[in-house]
Amino acid sequence: MTGRTGRNWNRTERESFRNAMEGIAYAMRNEPHMRVHLAASAVIVAVACALKLPPEDWMWLFSAVAAVWVTELLNTAVERAVDLASPGSHELAKIAKDTAAGAVLVASAYAVAIGLIVLGPPLLDWVRSL
Repeated sequence: MTGRTGRNWNRTERESFRNAMEGIAYAMRNEPHMRVHLAASAVIVAVACALKLPPEDWMWLFSAVAAVWVTELLNTAVERAVDLASPGSHELAKIAKDTAAGAVLVASAYAVAIGLIVLGPPLLDWVRSL
């Protein structure tokens, strides 16, 4: 199917998907915190599987993981764009970077709260059963 520009939409969508995956791969290679988030996500999934959580609990865990990943990716994009636009030291550049990092902190606090609410009770039950 072609659009008004005559471009093949399937090809365009594939390119967009590939570009998005390249962005995620870039963040994984270059941002240590992304690797920490990946490891934490793997641990959360393993614990949730071991506890045989119901689907509604998985929804909360996935929303928390997604919130952290999305904000970390946006933080990386903001940092790189600011570095390009303002290679020197500038107060507004610092504010932009600090604010983007703050968004990651808020998302991480949300994820910790969700983890405690969702995983806390079944983990306590498991520990008590030992």
